[in-house]
Amino acid sequence: MSAPKQILVTHALPYANGPLHIGHLLGYIQTDVWVRAARMTGHTVHFIAADDAHGTPIMLAAEKAGTTPETFIEGIQAGHERDFRDFGIVHDCYYTTHSPENRELAELVYTRLREGGHIARRSIRQLYDPARRMFLPDRYVKGTCPKCGTPDQYGDNCEHCGATYSPTDLVDPRSVLSGATPELRDSEHYFFRLGDFTGLLKDWIGGGSTEGRPVMHPAVSAKLGEWLDADEGLRDWDISRDAPYFGFPIPDAPGKFFYVWLDAPIGYLASFKHYCASPAGAAAGLSAESFWRFMDAPASANPQSPIPNPGSTEMHHFLGKDIVNFHGLFWPAMLQGAGLRLPTALHVNGYLTVNGEKMSKSRGTFVMARTYLDAGLDADWLRYYFSTMLTAAPVDLDLDLKAFEERVNSHLVGKWVNLASRSAGFVHKFFDGRLAAELPESERAAYTSAAERLSACAALYDACDYAGAMRRIMEVADAANAYVAAKAPWLLAKDEGRRGELHVACTLALNYFRLLSIWLEPVVPGIAARAKAFLQDDWQRFAAAAEPALGTAIAPFSALTTRIDPKTLDAMIEASKDSLKPTPAAEATPSLFVAPSASTGSEASPPNAMGERQPASPNPQSPTTNPGLISIDDFAKLDLRIGTVTACEFVEGSDKLLRFELDAGELGTRQIFSGIRAAYAEPGKLVGRRVVFIANLAPRKMRFGVSEGMILSAGSGGADLFLLDVDEGAQAGMPVK
Repeated sequence: MSAPKQILVTHALPYANGPLHIGHLLGYIQTDVWVRAARMTGHTVHFIAADDAHGTPIMLAAEKAGTTPETFIEGIQAGHERDFRDFGIVHDCYYTTHSPENRELAELVYTRLREGGHIARRSIRQLYDPARRMFLPDRYVKGTCPKCGTPDQYGDNCEHCGATYSPTDLVDPRSVLSGATPELRDSEHYFFRLGDFTGLLKDWIGGGSTEGRPVMHPAVSAKLGEWLDADEGLRDWDISRDAPYFGFPIPDAPGKFFYVWLDAPIGYLASFKHYCASPAGAAAGLSAESFWRFMDAPASANPQSPIPNPGSTEMHHFLGKDIVNFHGLFWPAMLQGAGLRLPTALHVNGYLTVNGEKMSKSRGTFVMARTYLDAGLDADWLRYYFSTMLTAAPVDLDLDLKAFEERVNSHLVGKWVNLASRSAGFVHKFFDGRLAAELPESERAAYTSAAERLSACAALYDACDYAGAMRRIMEVADAANAYVAAKAPWLLAKDEGRRGELHVACTLALNYFRLLSIWLEPVVPGIAARAKAFLQDDWQRFAAAAEPALGTAIAPFSALTTRIDPKTLDAMIEASKDSLKPTPAAEATPSLFVAPSASTGSEASPPNAMGERQPASPNPQSPTTNPGLISIDDFAKLDLRIGTVTACEFVEGSDKLLRFELDAGELGTRQIFSGIRAAYAEPGKLVGRRVVFIANLAPRKMRFGVSEGMILSAGSGGADLFLLDVDEGAQAGMPVK
């Protein structure tokens, strides 16, 4: 980075349907590291994000929880903000897309697109649920795959053969919401004429921004180029949804709402506008218009002539590769059509695997952000491990837990922190806790050489090549440790005649530690803050690394971080496992279909053929195929009973479980842990409900207590779960036959 700049930075907006997991954290950590590094370079950075709060899944999840969508998303946002804070991801403003600012700006963008001739209207045929009185997104329709005949497949693709299709192609389709057979009905929809901007998008994707830097990595531009070069060209994009829908109504279209992917990215603008109006933004003299040119743009911007950047501001988006088409095609075209400046750059990350495989609940590798922390693992450890692998390329990364342990223990503790721990004691014992006032020429030259080598890390951070920066930092750490080993201060301390040499050796070792701390701060801010307190220093810029600290006092050393105890990783894995996985005896029961699951809370679940948000993935433990016929004797093995809920609460330390107490009549009181937390955000409202449970399931000892049965529910998992209900008159303890 060169001259100081004003930079607006955003990351992909977490979808407000569940908690964050470590896969989400990959992109958020990448963003926060970049922001911290840019500020330490001397730039002014405004870090903005929000919860993506609209769409059918949220509307249905709130309904199931017995609350309003507004109340539902407030609780989710509070959890997201807590996780961000505890992982050191610090926003200047974290807001919501369900805001008056976002509604105002969504209407402004839409109106400008319409007046510019970029909105079309036409009738389409969709599947309609007559029971729920609503049109169904693809993922809310199931049926038999038209290609391979596999039953119980979603309306956009077959999980068995991989075929993609329209929901109208399904054989024997049914609504996931009601079970009713959907009807084909016509509905007028509104479309954004994306093809109007083909020329602009080709130039933007293939060239550099107005700030003179590549807009995106070549692999990303190549992928977007496949869309642009398709034979059919860029198709019109459906930006409307029919009521009922949780979102903003389209101003001139009664009963129609903006599709969530129209107003979600506008949430970047809205959140920044909200921040500009806040006391902090006002004190800084911020103006949203100075970044985005809100008010002075023509209503019909030229689709092929980029809107000029207002001043010397930059705008950077960080996002996962699963939503690159929205940010690389739809979003810049919307901005251009509305007369707003285009983004400076898109920084795209890949997916995360754990131990070389897709995250799995059964293996305990589908780890929630909170579960990681609750296991006693430091957030900075994960930030560092990710940074050792992150580059500008959108490649998938693997959280190899053994490599994670070894890298933290070796790099952060063995190479970095140990420089301080092995030197500080001598400084306090022999030199009143103060560093030497000067260094001999040879030591001074060695420090200068190391500082110059690490100065290249500023450009590496800017290019998102954190892996390159970490390699360079650890190379200097190796050299510093070699110096300490050669000087052997523990031996020098035994010779009173070599006190001066000891003072110099410890002073240079601690300055190497300080140098590494400065350049590691964007990655491990928590440990770096403790390093500052120990060194009694408060550097704010990378420039502080150019000169050593001499003659200054240091505090007594205390542990800045520790080695990873393998037991904490074991605890994390155990806490992440599907705790209600059936026992072997239960697995042998062919009629047991219900297995609880938890919402993944994906902020960017890939849209389906209609572009609609998808519900949480089905629990991998839940059978989705027909298990075959059984005899009445098989069914008789299950003791199904009615239970009345007398207590229901969240389980501390679990992101997916609710703890039930049931009045089971003659069977007494039963405690049951059920993995339906994602579907019922207010468990207290379940008190008094009558439920059906399996009374003769072998008790399962869990770390939260003993679970004495299984409560039955219907659905595919996550937020898509529904407790079974019974008619009036059924009493607690009654058998179900």
